[in-house]
Amino acid sequence: MQDLEIYIRDLKPLAASEWLSSHLDELELDDRQVDAKAIKGRAHYEGETVNISLYPGASGKRYTCLVLEGASLPWNSDLEFARSAWRRMDTEVRCSPGDWKEGEPVEDEKWWRLDDRGEQLVVWN
Repeated sequence: MQDLEIYIRDLKPLAASEWLSSHLDELELDDRQVDAKAIKGRAHYEGETVNISLYPGASGKRYTCLVLEGASLPWNSDLEFARSAWRRMDTEVRCSPGDWKEGEPVEDEKWWRLDDRGEQLVVWN
């Protein structure tokens, strides 16, 4: 099982489903209201089920966490996933660099931030 996780700033209604529908088959995701507690959906990719979760208000009220889980996904890393989201939605997207380990100090934790300034490793504050 593979999972990808990104954080999207100021996610607009239907933006996630419109973007994901161009990469996944049989998408079922009702993201008309992106201020709910959690939004669950599913789709298919290469014949396998993909579980989709949106968590509005993650890491502050302006970010929505988007998680995909499946045996096969269109992207190989959180950063590839974030790049695709940023290109389509044109809003700041953040993701883990993938090397943070449980127990490391949070203040040293770096995140990829993708926005109109480019891609940068930053401390999330």
